[in-house]
Amino acid sequence: MVNDARLRGCAVGAFNVITVEHAEAIVTGAEQAGRPVILQISENAVRFHHGRIAPIAAAARAVAAASSVLVGLHLDHVESDELLADAVATGFGSVMYDASRRSYAHNVAATSAAAALCHRHGLWIESELGEIGGKDGAHAPGARTDPHEAATYVDATNVDALAVAVGSSHAMHTRTARLDHELIARLREAVRVPLVLHGSSGVPDNELSAAVRAGMAKINIGTALNLAFTRSVRASLTANADLVDPRRYLAPARDAMAATVANSLRLLSAPGSSPAAQPTVGMRTSDG
Repeated sequence: MVNDARLRGCAVGAFNVITVEHAEAIVTGAEQAGRPVILQISENAVRFHHGRIAPIAAAARAVAAASSVLVGLHLDHVESDELLADAVATGFGSVMYDASRRSYAHNVAATSAAAALCHRHGLWIESELGEIGGKDGAHAPGARTDPHEAATYVDATNVDALAVAVGSSHAMHTRTARLDHELIARLREAVRVPLVLHGSSGVPDNELSAAVRAGMAKINIGTALNLAFTRSVRASLTANADLVDPRRYLAPARDAMAATVANSLRLLSAPGSSPAAQPTVGMRTSDG
C-alpha cells in the first residue's frame, strides 16, 4: 500500500486504534472516501489494554476483514522485543520498530535485528532516527532529519520505510505545525524507501497536501480522532445529563471520527486520482 502510494505520488493514511469504535470509525471513513487505509495499534494502546495485544488486534482484524476497501494492520512505536514477536503471531502485516531512545549505534543494531526478524516472517518494517516531537526527542521544534544520515541509516538497517523529522509533533491539539517541504523533497531524493510523517494531527490541510507532493507516502494521524471523539461525547453528555446508555453517545462519536478519517483520506490522495483507481478488496495485511 505504501510503496504503491509513493509510486503514484500520494499517501496512505494510517490512523491510531485505541478502542473497537476507533477501528470501526477508521474503516467506515475509508469506505466513505473509497480509499485504502491502515489501522495502527501502538504499544501505548496495548498497555491501555492491560498489555494484552491479542483481543484488540483480533477486533481490528475482524473490522478490516469485513471492509470493502483495502485495510492494513500495523503495530506502531514498538519498543519491546517481546511485543515485536507478538506482531508475528497476531496477524499484523507491518510494524514501526522504535529504537530512537537508544544511541545511534544501538538504534542501528537493534533495528537491523528487528528488520531481519520481520522480513523472515513477511512483515514490512518502519523505523526512525529519533523521537517525534512531544517527547523531547529529535523531532522537537527545530530538529530536522539529515538526508545523508537518513540514507546511511536505511542502508544499515534495511528497513522498508523511514519516519523523518520535518517539523511535526506528536499529540498536538492545534493545527499550527509548519513543515520543511524543501527538506522533505531532499529526503525523498536521498532515501530509497518511503517517507513517513508522524504527528500529523497538528499539521494544517495545506501543509499536509504540500508534504505529500514533496514526497511523504504514509501519514500518521491519531490525536485528531481523539479530539473529534471526545468533543462529540462531551456534547452529548452536556446536552443530556441523564444519558447513561453508552451507545447513545458512542455512536455519534464514532461518526465524528469517521468523518475526520474520510476528510483526511481525500486530502491525501494525489490530484486527479479517483476512488475507482484504489484497491477495493478486503484486508490483506501482508502489504503493510
